[in-house]
Amino acid sequence: MRARASARAFFCCDPGKFAQLISAVMTRTIRPATPTDIPAITRIYAHAVEHGTASFELTPPDEAEMTKRMNELLAYKFPYLVAELDGALAGYAYAASYRARPAYRFTVENSVYVAPDMHRRGVGKALLEALIEACTKGGFRLMIAVIGDSKQVASISVHEATGFKHVGVFENVGYKFDRWLDTVLMQRALGPGATSPP
Repeated sequence: MRARASARAFFCCDPGKFAQLISAVMTRTIRPATPTDIPAITRIYAHAVEHGTASFELTPPDEAEMTKRMNELLAYKFPYLVAELDGALAGYAYAASYRARPAYRFTVENSVYVAPDMHRRGVGKALLEALIEACTKGGFRLMIAVIGDSKQVASISVHEATGFKHVGVFENVGYKFDRWLDTVLMQRALGPGATSPP
């Protein structure tokens, strides 16, 4: 009886741990994104735009625009990944050029978005780890994270857990939901980083 009571208290008082337990028994797959993923990707991003501060866009792009963006990244051989939990698309991540000038060509910026009903299941971290691995294999040397809103504690924590360090904050550079927003800058080396020429 005591063990059952303890188990009930554990799950009742810590829903995050309960979600992690459920996720542990589900099958998680990370794979390259395909055009058939666009509807789910568009829905995930639309929710992030309309309800969150990870993106500084104000109007969600439609499927045609999201397809265009994906194709542009894939044309330049940037990794674009999706995560599935038991066959349902749970999130996506991609890397893009940090800046257009050619001297930046070994530096990428990451983007990671998780479906609203899939948070706290390790999806974001798994996607980021896979993205780091793919970019390292692609010969990139540095990954930048530009995190919208300094209150994005979960995103900042995931980046810290995957080896990113804080390098600065741009204060009050965005305005959304009737408040000013910071952007938090983080970075981590890929492969040998800057210890040798590319």
